[in-house]
Amino acid sequence: MSRIGKQPISVPSGVKVSVSGGEVKVEGPKGKVAGSFRGEARITHDASAGRIVIECKGETKFARAYHGTTRALIANMVKGVSEGFKKSLEIVGVGYNAKLQGKKLVLQIGFCHPVELPVPEGIQVEIPQPTRINLSGADKQQVGEFAAQIRRVRPPEPYKGKGIRYEGEHIIRKAGKAFGAGA
Repeated sequence: MSRIGKQPISVPSGVKVSVSGGEVKVEGPKGKVAGSFRGEARITHDASAGRIVIECKGETKFARAYHGTTRALIANMVKGVSEGFKKSLEIVGVGYNAKLQGKKLVLQIGFCHPVELPVPEGIQVEIPQPTRINLSGADKQQVGEFAAQIRRVRPPEPYKGKGIRYEGEHIIRKAGKAFGAGA
């Protein structure tokens, strides 16, 4: 049995949870998130105690692993609708910048054309500075996936460190050709 899966999930006030079979819907001040789960885990919601309990149905290796995964995913759903998730990206490079045009994120990052990315539903994009992008939303996977999609457009290169990186990400730098040439 999973140690993580055994722990109950506390539901804060202001968050509504509905469980029907393998379908879980969570609604709170930051938005709505829904997910469907397999039959290896039994999900029960005790509204009076304000908690969700996940029980493992089988003793197979997969069922035990899925028990903890289910608990973690549901806990992220509850946290997302109550607090939300945030990711920050930094743009490094001369002339590189980002701006928001309606529901599109427009990146000028050294290509001959601007790169336009449509902002998915449920994600809020803020650009406090032209070289900083803040993403927030209720769904942890959706926020992380959109941040990775933005980073994938121009990942940081190891010689000068130019590109798009997560806030606080450390880029391992390489020495250039001039370092080895001793004349």
